[in-house]
Amino acid sequence: MYTADLFAQERLGQRDAIGPCAWVLRGFALPYVDELLPALGRLEAASPFRHMVTPGGFTMSVALTNCGALGWASDRRGYRYTSTDPDNGQRWPAMPGVFARLAAEAAAAAGFMGFEPDACLVNRYAPGSRLSLHQDKDERDYDAPIVSVSLGMTATFLFGGHARSDKTAKIPLYHGDVAVWGGEDRLRYHGVLPLKGPSHPLMGEQRVNFTFRKAG
Repeated sequence: MYTADLFAQERLGQRDAIGPCAWVLRGFALPYVDELLPALGRLEAASPFRHMVTPGGFTMSVALTNCGALGWASDRRGYRYTSTDPDNGQRWPAMPGVFARLAAEAAAAAGFMGFEPDACLVNRYAPGSRLSLHQDKDERDYDAPIVSVSLGMTATFLFGGHARSDKTAKIPLYHGDVAVWGGEDRLRYHGVLPLKGPSHPLMGEQRVNFTFRKAG
């Protein structure tokens, strides 16, 4: 088994506190992987990954798609949630049951009961892809947590403070890890360093991340 996967398996059930209301649940998604990957394949077939453009005109290095009642989108007009895929005008694919179940159970394990996400942003990172420091603030409901599931290559997650200039912690996220943050940590800046390292034996040279939110 891949070394990082062994690490995650050995720490299955461990909760690493990264803030007063923020946790990394090590290996939490591993029991779901056999259901997650086929569901991801069906999602990609219905709504393919694409590189969106930021309001500043830059093409994002991370490819993305969405599922659920709402999907996150970006173009020259700004960041926003939409009910339809801007590429085809169709509604985003429904959120697979295994996605919603994993999100709710991970949130509950971190102390956030009754989480019912209506949006799942799926990001696909290739080597060199990164995510700049940002806050998740396009949602209407800040009371609900963020649930972030990591699959594939190991990533370095940056978790900062409530100002962009605050110091960031560098946290490795392995295949199957789930990060959950909410409450007083809900609007902390976060990002991902450029992806590098060995490919993953199951998923190859990529990292796939599911970010669940209550957006509407």
